[in-house]
Amino acid sequence: MKLLKTLKYLSMLALVAGMALTLGAPADAQKKVRWKMQSAFGSKLPHLGTSGVRFSENVKVMSGGRLIIKFFEPGALIPPLECFDAVSKGSIDSCWTTPGYHTGKYPALAFMTSVPFGPGFGEFMAWKMFGGGDKLRDDIYKKHNLIAFDSFAIGPETSGWFRTEMTIDKLRGMKMRFFGLGAAVMQKMGVSTQLLAAADIYPALERGVIDATEFSMPTIDIALGFYQIAKYNYFPGWHQQTSVQELLMNRDKWNALSKQNKRILTNAAGSQVMYTYAETEALNFGAMLEMKTKYGVKIRRWPDSTLAKFEKAWVEVVAEKSATDPLFKKVADSYFSFRKKYKVWLDAQTLKPTYLK
Repeated sequence: MKLLKTLKYLSMLALVAGMALTLGAPADAQKKVRWKMQSAFGSKLPHLGTSGVRFSENVKVMSGGRLIIKFFEPGALIPPLECFDAVSKGSIDSCWTTPGYHTGKYPALAFMTSVPFGPGFGEFMAWKMFGGGDKLRDDIYKKHNLIAFDSFAIGPETSGWFRTEMTIDKLRGMKMRFFGLGAAVMQKMGVSTQLLAAADIYPALERGVIDATEFSMPTIDIALGFYQIAKYNYFPGWHQQTSVQELLMNRDKWNALSKQNKRILTNAAGSQVMYTYAETEALNFGAMLEMKTKYGVKIRRWPDSTLAKFEKAWVEVVAEKSATDPLFKKVADSYFSFRKKYKVWLDAQTLKPTYLK
């Protein structure tokens, strides 16, 4: 009997101790949070999709399994280019995507991902994080119950895959997949542009729905197989020297998160920005050699005279869009104002080493 009483007493102590631990722990730590995150890029697509998978895994580890961001393939929940409305309404919690896919609603959002003849990674991130760029994005997203953080970045892209050797005159009349503000420049060259998600490009190119395409960089474009149809790859990627993408979230869902979970998400996304940028810079020179030697790709560079015409058209695009779209002008003014101020630092620090020649 005495032993039984002792066991009951110890059981009560254990119960009380357990309740104390539970009550003492923050309420947010007692429950798991599960979000759905659809990616605009397939999980196997280098840099773009793999970064989203890595982000989800890092969040799970950092939270001890209490915050789960489930990665969904493009189209698994909604069409790949329709994240803006779906996340805004709360149909899904978040998307691993790019502001460049929302330009049908706000052309100014293109500035948040990449800009023709734009800056390198350091200058671009400086404007976004400390020069007002991300704040302007947030002002737009607030109107739609959205919030976003930069989630990954990639280095310079190529500017097109073509079936034949190209000149600027041959561009006129072509149908081409093109992204962002660069598409407006190509339209001035007489090109009919379309914005297609990654998985839709190869079939469109194969069937002749489009004559040419740009998408990203050698590591990514090899995975998409463009070289099987178009053997001429043109450089430089004047339209996307640096590209920064986003984790787009429903603002109500974000506001409901604990302070700890918010910090986990921002840190997990931020780490991918540096990781993916360094990854692309480390791998693409090898991928260029692979394209040339293994797949017979003809690597070409636009003549300086052609690049000058692209740049002139870009200046015209900015003037025309700024004249008709006050928000576009506001964002453009912020961007160019920062670049003018930054030039003092850029000019003072630019080196042209000769020992690499």
